[in-house]
Amino acid sequence: MNMVEIERALRQLRLSGIAETLSTRVMQAQVAQEPFLQTFAAMLQDELDRRRSRLTERRYKRSGLDEKVSLADFDWRFNPKLPRAACFELHTLKFIAEGANALIVGKPGTGKSHIAKAIAYQATLGGHDVRYLEADAEFARYALASATERIGLLKEWVEPDLIILDDLFLARRISEHAAEVLQAIVHQRYKLRRAIVVTSNRVVQDWGRYLGDATMATTILDRLMHRCTMLEFEGKSYRLKEAAARIATGTESS
Repeated sequence: MNMVEIERALRQLRLSGIAETLSTRVMQAQVAQEPFLQTFAAMLQDELDRRRSRLTERRYKRSGLDEKVSLADFDWRFNPKLPRAACFELHTLKFIAEGANALIVGKPGTGKSHIAKAIAYQATLGGHDVRYLEADAEFARYALASATERIGLLKEWVEPDLIILDDLFLARRISEHAAEVLQAIVHQRYKLRRAIVVTSNRVVQDWGRYLGDATMATTILDRLMHRCTMLEFEGKSYRLKEAAARIATGTESS
């Protein structure tokens, strides 16, 4: 076999990681006069790296995340009273293995969604199946779906290792169907010990009003908070800070 035929065979065998680096590895071996096993090991590692990268990218696309953020991107100095240690503890992902939850509550613009997305992205890198939902929008979609579609959506939201319900109760009241699916998600994931992260601007004492059913709110919170880290975010709004900076920049440039 010549190089072209070898590369074609590698692609037929779905060894694209080796195929992509084959010519480089051959030149490297010739120049360095490396033993065959050393070169072969490097080629196998190329294949493993390629497959791992593809799996990670597939998990990210499946997650529903719209950006790859990390805790390193976060400006902790702006609101120094935020629960930094608790955020980093969640970022270790131990709570996923424990089937525990996290409830992040606080004022708008204080970074709740950023922290939740950073945890979700870290989980995809760690090999976990993740779903990120803008809660009110997805629950509204569920309410408009057919009975068959609802079964599929609920299954999609129950099965992953981690689900993020971001900005829950953003629109205050949610529909009866949305309240029912929220209860179903929390109940089924609680039984399966699968982790949930919820962010909300609304304090838990008011959830009964937003659900329209105090008993349902108690049932949801009972399961959600049984194994749960509670984080309170207070302070100034990052979004207002960024808006002010844009205005100031525009003023200066004009």
